[in-house]
Amino acid sequence: MSKNITPYKDSELGKKEQVAQMFDTISGNYDGLNRVISFGIDVKWRKKVLNLVANTKPTTILDIATGTGDLALLMTQTSATKIIGLDISAGMLDVGRKKIAEKKLDSKIEMVLGDSENIPYPDATFDAITVAFGVRNFENLEKGLAEILRVLKPGGIFVILETSVPERFPYKQGYRLYSKNILPLIGKLFSKDNSAYQYLSDSASVFPYGEALNNILRKIGFIEVKDMPQTFGVATIYSASKK
Repeated sequence: MSKNITPYKDSELGKKEQVAQMFDTISGNYDGLNRVISFGIDVKWRKKVLNLVANTKPTTILDIATGTGDLALLMTQTSATKIIGLDISAGMLDVGRKKIAEKKLDSKIEMVLGDSENIPYPDATFDAITVAFGVRNFENLEKGLAEILRVLKPGGIFVILETSVPERFPYKQGYRLYSKNILPLIGKLFSKDNSAYQYLSDSASVFPYGEALNNILRKIGFIEVKDMPQTFGVATIYSASKK
């Protein structure tokens, strides 16, 4: 299991509360800064997640750690009639609701304040569940994944998009330089929360990826687990199912 990195080293709050506070603080400029930091490649990754989910022809979708709703909005291109975006940050959800309202998709997408480790829905509710750049923010990774398994329908699809660490030269060295030095600097220049982008970098560097995360998913009870590295391994898409 990875080290439990938190956004604010001097805070007495738990990781969950710190993450909510951090995203509330950076919610206003999160979307624009995210595009800059990823050079816009994250849009391409999200479309691959969309295709994986769309191929299963879901009716109900839960997007966990939905943030400002980018992936939830993308999921309207599937056959789903109901999409729930769940997040612990009220600030991020407020930005997401404005985006949804502008696109007149309020009837299809509902943004819900909630905890991924205590998902407020009955067993076997959703045909598909997605998490983009959110699982490393779980306070208790295995508890969060077990909750996801609980609310996923048998035969449903679970897709994770998360940062990972390139393993080949020179991408490994380039990624280390970028994540340790450049990413926090960009965050410091453009964000009013200097700790936020340092945390995002640090948490990515210690989070289990590839076969390590596959094994955790299998341990929880997921089946048909596979990982698909993206862009030299700087991110990975994982898909899994439920018996």
